[in-house]
Amino acid sequence: MNTYLFALLALVSSVAAEIASPYYSVTYEASQKPNELAMGVTYTLWVPPGAKTLRGVIVHQHGCGISSAKTGLTAAYDLHWQALAKKWDCALLGPSYHLPNDKECRNWCDPRRGSDAAFQRALGDFAKQSQHPELTTVPWCLWGHSGGGFWSSLMLTLHPERIAAIFFRSGSAYGAWTKGEIPEPTLTPAVYTVPFLFIGGVKEAQDKAHGPPRILDKAMWSLWRSHGAPGGMSSDPLSGHECGDSRYLAIAFFDACLKQRLGDGALKPAGKGVVIDDSWLPDAEFAKVWDRYNKNGKPEDTTPPPAPTNVVLKNGTLTWNAEADLESGLAGFVIERDGKEIARLPEKPVGKKMGTPLFQGLSGGDTPVVAEPEMKYIDSTAKAGEKHAYRVITVNAAGLRSVPASSSVNN
Repeated sequence: MNTYLFALLALVSSVAAEIASPYYSVTYEASQKPNELAMGVTYTLWVPPGAKTLRGVIVHQHGCGISSAKTGLTAAYDLHWQALAKKWDCALLGPSYHLPNDKECRNWCDPRRGSDAAFQRALGDFAKQSQHPELTTVPWCLWGHSGGGFWSSLMLTLHPERIAAIFFRSGSAYGAWTKGEIPEPTLTPAVYTVPFLFIGGVKEAQDKAHGPPRILDKAMWSLWRSHGAPGGMSSDPLSGHECGDSRYLAIAFFDACLKQRLGDGALKPAGKGVVIDDSWLPDAEFAKVWDRYNKNGKPEDTTPPPAPTNVVLKNGTLTWNAEADLESGLAGFVIERDGKEIARLPEKPVGKKMGTPLFQGLSGGDTPVVAEPEMKYIDSTAKAGEKHAYRVITVNAAGLRSVPASSSVNN
């Protein structure tokens, strides 16, 4: 067995062994049958605790290659994306394909080759596991990076009535089908009704491997706009083909689109929106986010994050819970003792430097480096018998601090 595939499968097994509600996981083996998925795949789903009825599924689809597939294993654990999903009573789903090598991307990123059927099979299995039967019928938000954008663009042609919005991070299949590399899909009038946003990195334009396809992404956007489609184009000034900080634009885009389109039944039509430089943007508030991001490529926020909850001190160990700031994510925590700062978590950035440092770290595929980091601090400097008052403060990615949350003692 390919060494990289073996490592990926081992990682899949370790994650699956530890998974528990509100997380769910299914793994399907590769099929040898025609038109079925020729490789294995693991899907992980997060369901907002307490959600009575789910209203949608946010799909975070990784790109091509073995390393990208590994990033898909932690997508559903992302606290920032969970904040968006929770707001709209949506599930968060992350696929991870078991690639034998980097060259077999087309075997999954063209959904007509089995990945569409596997995806919908997973939704059916998750509906039973989570006791949310509506998972088989609710709409989808599709986020796709590179090959994931390729997959998302073809899913658009297959299921436009199910898709609330699409965020294309550096990828679509438009160039492949116009050049005859894959069968050309049928474009019905419905494909031009789905809101979408393209984004690529400025550095990517100089990339011989990834620069030319971005020209074809722009061609797809231009064609769709000529049909009146609600689509926008953006540019990340700081990144190349990696995702950078584009989550701050993607989450804001989906938030605005879900506000417009979710209803009690079928999806509502996209609104008139705001048009700037022929880019359709869902509303004026998002237009401001879009403009700032095109210039700065960084998270911006003017409001503090939610304060930590359930702060408890037990036998010298401080624990708490926290949710990410919807606008700018979760960068970390400040620990105070008797009103003075004694620690920051994490002590140093998690993982390689990818975008703005976050509590969970950030991969080039826009997923956490650490799925579930502990929200815990042990005060090793406190002496036995001493009594101290502790507080925990959440810090968002824009550097803003929450209201301090004081600990209760549970010894």
